[in-house]
Amino acid sequence: MLEIALGSALMYYFATEAFDIKKKPAEAVYYTEMLDSRQNSFNRMHREPVLIKPALVDQFRGIVRQAYDYSCGSAALTTLLNGYVGTQLSEQQTMNGLLKFGETEKIIQRRSFSLLDMKRFVGALGLESGGFKGEFSDLVKQAQPAIVPISYAGFKHFVVFKAYKNGRVYVADPALGNISFDEQRFKEIWENNTLFLINVAPEQRKSLLALQDADLRHVEDATVNRYAFVDMQYPQFYSEKIADKASTIRLDKNLNEDSANFGDPTYNFLRLYYKSK
Repeated sequence: MLEIALGSALMYYFATEAFDIKKKPAEAVYYTEMLDSRQNSFNRMHREPVLIKPALVDQFRGIVRQAYDYSCGSAALTTLLNGYVGTQLSEQQTMNGLLKFGETEKIIQRRSFSLLDMKRFVGALGLESGGFKGEFSDLVKQAQPAIVPISYAGFKHFVVFKAYKNGRVYVADPALGNISFDEQRFKEIWENNTLFLINVAPEQRKSLLALQDADLRHVEDATVNRYAFVDMQYPQFYSEKIADKASTIRLDKNLNEDSANFGDPTYNFLRLYYKSK
């Protein structure tokens, strides 16, 4: 009788806790939901592998990250070439090309690359390109990614303009990833209204730098300023209320001489605290 009961219990356990033994991708986790979490059930309402990836992967999607403090120019150019032209260059290969076809002595002296260096290297690849100066409307009307110099956080920097939508400018930053600025802020940091374009036939253009839904996730500057110093999730009064509910109550005499109710019975909340010895 004991053996039958034990066997039934084991069968019940394996039936309710059984899992499908299937090979899953390394970046997948299983999400399982019971029909009713309060009751055991042989059936499962929802069970499927869910792919996950670090936020950093999406942050630098389509971007070649700069390897050195002063290599934003080569990283931005590599990002534009790979994401729009369709090359498969590394930043080091682009740097070697810029050093070979650019103004080598000036590059070494200023420890950075210029738009002229970029134009010469892109020309060596058999592509037409050029640096231009224009208004913000001209940058938007191009409807294509472009390298733009900005002066931001106290230093000069190259980023790739991706798109403009609903008052925000979206860029691929070799140092920070996919970020955006509001239109006015971008106009303030855009250095000399300069842009660098590569001429690519429409049928040959790649879309790795096209605006995606993930790029639209941003917090408005006004929202940040409004809530930066506000404890939104766990305000102090709410924490105090929870602590009082979890405490015990004792009836004491009011010993506060400055109180209008001095000497009257009053309820005190007794909270239990733990501390390390």
